[in-house]
Amino acid sequence: MPRPELHASQGLSGRRVLITRSADRARPLASLLGSRGATPLVLPLIDFERAEDQASLDDALDRLAVGDFDWLVLSSVTTVRVLLEKAARHGKSLADLVPAETKVATIGPSSRDVLESVGLTVALAPAEVQSAEGLLAAWKPGPVRVLLPQADIAAPGLREGLATKGAVVATVVAYQTVDYPARTGRKLEAQLPAAVVDSETGQVPILTPEDALAALEAGTLDAVVAASPSAARRIAEMFPSLGACRLIAIGRPTAAEVSRLGLTVAATAKEPTPDGIVAALESVFANEGNPQ
Repeated sequence: MPRPELHASQGLSGRRVLITRSADRARPLASLLGSRGATPLVLPLIDFERAEDQASLDDALDRLAVGDFDWLVLSSVTTVRVLLEKAARHGKSLADLVPAETKVATIGPSSRDVLESVGLTVALAPAEVQSAEGLLAAWKPGPVRVLLPQADIAAPGLREGLATKGAVVATVVAYQTVDYPARTGRKLEAQLPAAVVDSETGQVPILTPEDALAALEAGTLDAVVAASPSAARRIAEMFPSLGACRLIAIGRPTAAEVSRLGLTVAATAKEPTPDGIVAALESVFANEGNPQ
């Protein structure tokens, strides 16, 4: 009997997979896909800029540093990058911004790995459903003070859910989500620690929207990975039809947005990691045989 993992890996051999992230953020997934015999392609759709209101962000971080908050909740690895950049500009580490008595909560293994690599202890993270809903399910009710830095387009669900559980939540815009590419001088440039980022530098083809559309129309793309609800919206705007190309969503919020847009979700990654995304792709292609 063939080993299941071998069968699954063969399902990706020869598949062309479009990753809708910038090249640096796509690299770990691209490296893993390449090791499974797939051909990764990159189409950057969204980028990140520093928040317009830096004064409010600085004020919130100053309050954090003097112990005004019981909890710091970081809902994305991009928010972690913002704080890394802020700390570096002041010649400090991220751990220097967070008092020892302030607890840290996060979502997703990538954020947790980065935080722990720079010396912060993560007190709370969802074990199974790695989303705002998963974090809220694990959150204990009580009158605590919470700092929640987020994207400018963040949904209100996490803030409202924490407030429902008795928390006094201070939200602040940490970064702007923009169409790729971000403006020179405004682009968020902080790099994640090398210890938690795949350092492979292999050449991954980067497509323009026109290239990607031509590939879709020619039927040469097997799957596209939507990394966020905003990426899903850009995919729906740019491509009138995905044809036979399967759409893989990273997480339930992205899958919900894909469905709302009238697109079909072929599979949803159970974890927002390269392994989780590859597992979702394998679940789609494992029984179809390899393309010729």
